[in-house]
Amino acid sequence: MQSQKEIENWLRENKITEVECLVPDMTGNARGKFIPAKKFLKEDSRLPEGILAQTVTGEFSDDYWDLLGTIDGDMLLEPDASTARSVPWANESTGQIIHDCYTKDGKPHPFSTRAVLKHILGLYKKEGLQPVIAPEMEFYLVEKNTNPDMVLKPPLGRSGRPETARQSYSIDAANEFEPFVEDMYAYGELMGLDIDTLIHESGAAQLEVNFIHGDPLNLADQVFTFKRMVREVALKHDIYATFMAKPMASEPGSAKHIHQSILSAADGSNIFATADGNYSQAFYHYLGGLQKYTPFVMSFFAPNVNSYRRFTREVSAPINLHWGFDNRTTGLRVPDANPKNYRIENRFPGADVNPYLSIAATLACGYLGMKNKIEPSAAYEGNAYEEELALPRTLEEALRGLQEDRDVFELFGEKFIQLYTSIKLVEFEEFNQVISSWEREHLLLNV
Repeated sequence: MQSQKEIENWLRENKITEVECLVPDMTGNARGKFIPAKKFLKEDSRLPEGILAQTVTGEFSDDYWDLLGTIDGDMLLEPDASTARSVPWANESTGQIIHDCYTKDGKPHPFSTRAVLKHILGLYKKEGLQPVIAPEMEFYLVEKNTNPDMVLKPPLGRSGRPETARQSYSIDAANEFEPFVEDMYAYGELMGLDIDTLIHESGAAQLEVNFIHGDPLNLADQVFTFKRMVREVALKHDIYATFMAKPMASEPGSAKHIHQSILSAADGSNIFATADGNYSQAFYHYLGGLQKYTPFVMSFFAPNVNSYRRFTREVSAPINLHWGFDNRTTGLRVPDANPKNYRIENRFPGADVNPYLSIAATLACGYLGMKNKIEPSAAYEGNAYEEELALPRTLEEALRGLQEDRDVFELFGEKFIQLYTSIKLVEFEEFNQVISSWEREHLLLNV
């Protein structure tokens, strides 16, 4: 096999002695095993399929045995040669390779989130279309915090002082963390990540990194790798990096905005533009699909109980389904661009998303909009924060929506939606068992 030969050459040329065999789990984090490089190509790689069915706390859903059978069997793994990367933080010469998951009869595993994205991309390919995306990743740097009852604090910068005020786009504020940023870019280059610009966001010690636009699967793999890499760089500097959607009550949340356009596979033209430079019907139908179906897939854009704290007024996060031209108060923004670069920015996903599911979800909404010729509302021209909040307020509410639309149900698969819903409901119920300090403070002696 050509891919096997590519991997063999890569291992030899980079003097790799150990390989991280990686699989993205339901949360978008890395599961897998270490294999000596000498044995990597000789082994029939397998992992228990149960790793795809765990909650963020490591528990299993009530539907686990029904959906995965009663033996907790293995799934087969196939390495993707295009994802081979060095691991710059490892003590020895280590490589990482992302693997696709298959059932024992050779079919893509229905619970693999990478397989879900590949399925959605396959639908576009059948239509002669090629989606192009560009993710923007926001995250916070915080002091090390080993006590979950303590609030998070910004770390000290080069000046020896923590940030205490809004520093949007500040060059000097970003330079406070120059040693971290330099290592982040150095690691990113070694790992072949298409990292573009960096800015200081509006939160204290909040940064945003933009990726160069490209193939959705490739960029999902890059975001999967990037989040892991950034945490490692932060640890090197004795701090934490967090992709929580809302890590601090007094600071804005962190998002993963997704810019997206659709090209014709035949000639590479952007189907969002007409020949005379106007926005096309496909553009409006894609927008209409995002407006109509986003409520049903919101749990892919906001997958954790903490995610819904981000959707509040006036803090750079959307609260309703409006769209507008260069309007950052709307959930769907159409940036200023020439016709070749017409695109839509989906501002709903948080930084805490599974990159494969969030990209699959936004592309699925647009696909259904074009297939069903859904017209969007008129472009919103004012401040959308003045309108009513029209998004789910809890993970439980969003999960109910995931099962309410037949088109979404069929695109993602009944079993996948059943498993995803049951996993996230376990997390919601676990969270509900925790009594907060607010409840003790205000209800203990007052009700």
